[in-house]
Amino acid sequence: MTSRREPRLADAAEIAAEQGLTPARISGLYTERAENAAGVPFPEIADMRGRARLWDHAQVTEWFAHRTPARLQEHTPPSRDPEELLNAADASRFLGYKNSNQVTTFVRDHPGYFPDPDVVEELGTAENPYRRQLWRVQTLLDWMATRPGRGRRAGAKAVRPLPDVPVDGDPDELLGATQAAALLGYKSVGSFSSSLSQGNLPLLKTPDALAENAGRQNGRRRWTRRHILEQAAQRSRK
Repeated sequence: MTSRREPRLADAAEIAAEQGLTPARISGLYTERAENAAGVPFPEIADMRGRARLWDHAQVTEWFAHRTPARLQEHTPPSRDPEELLNAADASRFLGYKNSNQVTTFVRDHPGYFPDPDVVEELGTAENPYRRQLWRVQTLLDWMATRPGRGRRAGAKAVRPLPDVPVDGDPDELLGATQAAALLGYKSVGSFSSSLSQGNLPLLKTPDALAENAGRQNGRRRWTRRHILEQAAQRSRK
């Protein structure tokens, strides 16, 4: 007798991170019964996790594959020097967002979804310091070509797959967001980070450590393999 494999379920936050939208927009597509280019309405809810709606991940991915391209997907950025540096507001406008704070929101609320700045300038005074983050135009173009939810363009770089992380390694080894995303079964680091910020991974809310002596990774959150697997087990029971 062949056992039926349970479908992978995803909440609005995870779907939003993969599709480059907001959780509110995902919920809106459902409540509006929005149809894609094939005339298929947004998938029905498959289950609930508390008050959070859950959808069949495969069905939602298929629905978005036939969705009429959104404004951002049709946006063509202006021609600029690939090495030119843009601040967060200019980067938002370059990428086609109406909200000039969009990049700042990505960096603040969805760590791992948007690329790290190419240059960080330490400004201000000793009493009132502040940092200005800058991205090269080429970095932004690369992200546009491969961001979740955007169709592949000719010549675009492939999205780097998550690594294979063994579950039977040292339980006290500290792992970063990429490894955590892989162990938890997420499709991307952005999906993991979004779900974490939405409070869907309570066992990982407080990191076990922060990276030190790791260059640009300094200050990044780290969790033990033990805690990540405990969170994975909790997710599988819901």
